Amino acid sequence: MRSAGGQNERGLAKSIDWKLVICYLILVVIGWANIYASVHSSEPASIFDFASRSGKQFVWIMTALGIAAIILFALSPRIYEGLSVPIYLFVLMLLIAVIFLGIEVKGSRSWFAFGPVRFQPAEISKISTSLLLATVMSQQGYKIGRIKDFIITALIILVPMLIIVLQSETGSALVYVGFIFMLYREGLTGWLIFLVGMAILSFILTLTASPFVAILVIFAVASLCICLYSGRFRFWLIACVPLIILMAFVPSIMNAWTNSIIGPEGLEALAAAEGDFAAAGIAEPWTMKVKPLYILLGFLGIATPFTVWLGYRERSLFTHLSVLSMIAGIVLVFSADFIFNDVLQDHQRKRIEVLLGMKEDPAGVGYNVNQSKIAIGSGGLFGKGYLNGTQTTYGFVPEQSTDFIFCTVGEEWGFVGSAGVILLYVFLICRIIRNAERSREAFTRIYGYCVACCIFMHLFINIGMTIGLMPVIGIPLPFVSYGGSSLWGFTALLFIFIALDRNEKKYF
Repeated sequence: MRSAGGQNERGLAKSIDWKLVICYLILVVIGWANIYASVHSSEPASIFDFASRSGKQFVWIMTALGIAAIILFALSPRIYEGLSVPIYLFVLMLLIAVIFLGIEVKGSRSWFAFGPVRFQPAEISKISTSLLLATVMSQQGYKIGRIKDFIITALIILVPMLIIVLQSETGSALVYVGFIFMLYREGLTGWLIFLVGMAILSFILTLTASPFVAILVIFAVASLCICLYSGRFRFWLIACVPLIILMAFVPSIMNAWTNSIIGPEGLEALAAAEGDFAAAGIAEPWTMKVKPLYILLGFLGIATPFTVWLGYRERSLFTHLSVLSMIAGIVLVFSADFIFNDVLQDHQRKRIEVLLGMKEDPAGVGYNVNQSKIAIGSGGLFGKGYLNGTQTTYGFVPEQSTDFIFCTVGEEWGFVGSAGVILLYVFLICRIIRNAERSREAFTRIYGYCVACCIFMHLFINIGMTIGLMPVIGIPLPFVSYGGSSLWGFTALLFIFIALDRNEKKYF
């Protein structure tokens, strides 16, 4: 069969990537089976009972397959680029409207309720954002290194992300960070990924150690980057390394000085008075008034202008950007307490405290993770067998059919089954990236990378929190967790890419 342009048109079976479709179907069936395993002891025995979660998930699966069929066979793949702007604006309106008109579920106002059916706009916002990113970034003349283009791209990502944060849906908002990998593929410097990692490290160090340690690490890393990037390696190495080492010992030196002034008896009195010098009858030493942090900030106040001047004299843009990044890092350090105490919700703070070892709470907010790790660990190599998991059967793990569905896999299918599920996701993501790289159109390539980034972030965060490596933030496992919004959203996200890929393979 030939197209109007004289090209040979491939048949349907050859133009669709059936490996992606089959991988999707396997994950959906695995999810359905494990949802039934997580509820079969407390709900009706039949997997098709529509009053139970497994029965409802079957309905979501059938409707999701309908959505996939419509995307593949009824809609033209060319409409997505033209409609990306109105779709994006419409989804933004839904994200804002749900804050005022939606229902509150577990502290998050991010759901519309239509009788027994609930809908979460955040699940489709990943699609609208991906489509608009692909549209904007595939335009002729677009360069991500140009300031104007970069700002537009950043706003496309940040606007829905910030609205979702206002809904108290931190987990869904965190997924948007994954788009940075797509931006890197399209030419964004790897330094941005490095800066994001440093921001996270600084935030954690501020909470777990002290602002002094966080700022010292920022200063050390910035100095090392300038040292490696500049042509005067020895100068920066000789100038910075001794100062960084000296600064690291400032708290110990000040503590030793204070101890020598107060003496052992004074220390005992001070400890008995719980740090109150007046109650201990001790004059507060001058060294206690001058904090190590003040010394470090004073030094940076002198060193920073000198570094800026040196960068200006040598015409080094990298040095100036390093100094600006260091200043931004210091601002973040002093904002960490505000973000932690005033921006995050109480349950989110507690989960982070437990994760970072700041608090031990095995019976409280750490209960979910502890039970999840027990369930996964008890599965051993081959698992306890389908429907034979004790943690699953007796409901020890809350939200086991949604956020913690992976612990059901770990307990009943063991290490082998868990590894198999993860390998399915790895195959899915790698296949999407492979097809995206082979695409002739920039729109398809960029959208494909967006799809891969979204699935990867959900996989990484969900499995990470079930094994205690990530805070519990409530995020579904794609195609596997219970829920219509999640399944519909990921189905549409994936099959739009399959349709775009099919359109390119239609002719040869």
